[in-house]
Amino acid sequence: MSTAAPPGDINRPMITLSIMLATVIQALDGTIANVALPHMQGSLSASQDQITWVLTSFIVAAAIATPLTGWLCDRYGQKNIFLTAVAGFTLASVLCGLSGSLAEIVAARLLQGVFGAALVPLSQATLLDINPREKHGSAMAVWGMGVMIGPILGPTLGGWLTDSYNWRWVFFINVPVGALAFYGIWRYIRPVPGARKMSFDAFGFATLSLSIGALQMLLDRGEQNDWFAARETWVEAIVLALSFAYFVAHTALRPAGKSFFDYRLLKNANYVSGLLFIFIVGLVLFATRALTPSMLQSLMGYPAAVAGLVTAPSGIGTMIAMMVVGRLVGKFDLRLLLGIGFAITAFSLWQMTRYTLVLSRSDIVWPGVIQGLGLGLVFVPLSAATFATLSPEMRAEGTAIYSLIRNIGSSIGIAMVQTLLVRNTQGMHATLAEKITTVNPALLDNVATPEAAAALNGEITRQASMIAYVDDFWLMMILTLCVIPLLLLVRPPARQAAPAVDHAAME
Repeated sequence: MSTAAPPGDINRPMITLSIMLATVIQALDGTIANVALPHMQGSLSASQDQITWVLTSFIVAAAIATPLTGWLCDRYGQKNIFLTAVAGFTLASVLCGLSGSLAEIVAARLLQGVFGAALVPLSQATLLDINPREKHGSAMAVWGMGVMIGPILGPTLGGWLTDSYNWRWVFFINVPVGALAFYGIWRYIRPVPGARKMSFDAFGFATLSLSIGALQMLLDRGEQNDWFAARETWVEAIVLALSFAYFVAHTALRPAGKSFFDYRLLKNANYVSGLLFIFIVGLVLFATRALTPSMLQSLMGYPAAVAGLVTAPSGIGTMIAMMVVGRLVGKFDLRLLLGIGFAITAFSLWQMTRYTLVLSRSDIVWPGVIQGLGLGLVFVPLSAATFATLSPEMRAEGTAIYSLIRNIGSSIGIAMVQTLLVRNTQGMHATLAEKITTVNPALLDNVATPEAAAALNGEITRQASMIAYVDDFWLMMILTLCVIPLLLLVRPPARQAAPAVDHAAME
């Protein structure tokens, strides 16, 4: 496909730029369509319940396809899979923008999820491959910025494109970026044939896919269905339990290298610890990101674009921290950097527990920036520590599982805080309403008319919702603090000589 160059002629800047463009468009599409849903709903003549499938289809398809990344790379070569993923994702984006019905856009979003699933883990694996061990911290800083910029900029960019043009440009914006990424990967990455050491375990893939799909459906639709009050939730839970049990039993009984999931990954203590921590990071990061914009819009009357602008500066803190910590990895104990990062994140969440219905924009911006700093300090050393002792031939599968666990953590976190928000709001509303009694004449005098009573009830609901949001921030803070002692599980990697560039050698 391209002329091979000597191994020493590695154009790292162009390789990095190309693969990060692919990472950014995939990360963006997880959130950029959210603010455009009301516009899609009218254009596609869909109900509010139906239009959410635009988001659900992408999430479920990406979750199911992510574990396939390792086997596909082993079978067809990392460059070929990367090119196919970028081309397929870009084409699916065009189909999303051209969709004229709900069925068409859901099908196109399924394709987006399938093709986009490999982009984030492949970009991480490639950056680890083209950089020597001592530069892995800086490489993970670049990768982390690409992954984090999507959830941060997605709602703001999506709102601007929808208001300035129309919702179809939320998807069309991927086309020029995807084309540049495709050219860069085709031009600068040297093709290496797949090793073909892994056999495809159809039963293992089927049971894992069923369990992941059922879990994502349960989490995405649980609150809407009132959880286990609905038959659908029970069906999803039973499918999840049975399929995952079959997957675990099947994998345990198969010899190493013959099962869909290579359980030798679980023998690496640093890798397993990294999975635990990235699960917590996904849970805290995306749950908080989901809470703040809805709080600003529903309780404080912020327009979507303004809510995006005041929450976006948290990304500045993340990028600053990543640029700094990338240079510190290898010079300081990774556990110290991780501990500082988690402590700063917990401090920012403590600041959020002091939120009230009267907030200035700086009250919102600064805790977000501090949280961004903390998460930036966590993300880079965590990625470096997780893969420090993992053999190069296991990186493609290792990064795929790493991304999958982060996404599952974020799905669980969002579902958890949304459920607690609804239930705590209801409980607190009932508690506050009890104070409105006949022994409180000052209040009763002001609710003599139905309009006044409705206004008072609305204010009680606002106060109850604010308390529920604060309770969620308390929960996130406690979870973050609880994970700090677990840093003792992480073993600092031994200093090693820089390895030669291996199976993803570049030109």
